[in-house]
Amino acid sequence: MTPDTLIASATIAVPILLTLRYVYLCYARPFREHARCKGTGRIPYLFGRGWRFCPRCNGTGLRLRIGRRLWNRTRRLYRDGTH
Repeated sequence: MTPDTLIASATIAVPILLTLRYVYLCYARPFREHARCKGTGRIPYLFGRGWRFCPRCNGTGLRLRIGRRLWNRTRRLYRDGTH
C-alpha cells in the first residue's frame, strides 16, 4: 500500500466511522444534555437568588438529539404511509 492510497482510504474511513458513531449514539442515548440549563432543568433568575424551570426542556434538562428527531419523523412518515 502506497502512502497516497493509505491517506485516501483514511479520509474516506474517518467520516464513515464518525457517522456510524453518531447513529449509534442516537439509538443508544437519544437524549442529550440541554445546553441552556446545562442539564439541570433550572435557570437562575437574572435578579435575585431564585431559580425557575427551563422553559425549553420543561425542567427535565434533556433534549432529543437532531438525528433521533429525524429518525422518529422518518418512522412516523413510513408508518402513516403504509396504513
